[in-house]
Amino acid sequence: MSKNVFITGASRGIGRGIALKVAREGYDVAFTYHSEKDEAESLKQEIEQLGQRCFYYQANLEEASVPEQVTNEAIRDLGSLDALICNAGKTQFTKIASIDTATIDFIYGLNYRSYLLCAKVASNHMVEKSIPGRIIFITSTRGIRAYANDAIYGSLKAALNRAAQSLALELAENGITVNAVAPGATLVRGDDSPEALKKGHLSTLVPLKRRGHPDDVAGIVNYLLSNEASYITGETIRVDGGLILYGPDERKP
Repeated sequence: MSKNVFITGASRGIGRGIALKVAREGYDVAFTYHSEKDEAESLKQEIEQLGQRCFYYQANLEEASVPEQVTNEAIRDLGSLDALICNAGKTQFTKIASIDTATIDFIYGLNYRSYLLCAKVASNHMVEKSIPGRIIFITSTRGIRAYANDAIYGSLKAALNRAAQSLALELAENGITVNAVAPGATLVRGDDSPEALKKGHLSTLVPLKRRGHPDDVAGIVNYLLSNEASYITGETIRVDGGLILYGPDERKP
């Protein structure tokens, strides 16, 4: 019997990799996209070719009312919800000299508030239906290691890692696990061949000598959805090839 998952921000990159991985594992999928409808439609077709149902929604998740609305819509279309994967977000570096309220509000709404509001609806449904569900936040190693010009995005990813811990405690009595997965330097657009993953300045900074691929993240997410991971909750798992293990003077470009 198929299980059901709702993924935010899945038309490309890490979200797309996750959607295809869990569909291959037998999940029916609902997902959001922001602007690339062609990519959303092609993902839907790929998932349906795997024999799974798929629904997609255009959603501006930075708007306060949208996360709860679209999560409820996904639950209605799927019929129930076994897992929520919050992945939607926009990577951004911002210097303190040029930070403005619009930038703060946008990054906060998309990269933090939407996660909690989707989790609210999903967890309420899981509790009401006695579903021992899974909630996973896709965060970033930038929430663990500090970088210049990253006071907003990085700190909000750190807040999500911490929020996952509190939600894990709150929902444990209902059998719901909550975890975060923190990718590092991951190739989310363009050529994703093994050769391409090894090219570029970032790959020289990674101990494993390549950038990450969406499948690297998808594998961990799929594990956290499995029965084998039913005793893991409140964790943040890095998927970064060892990128942030180096100290500032130890990197060998």
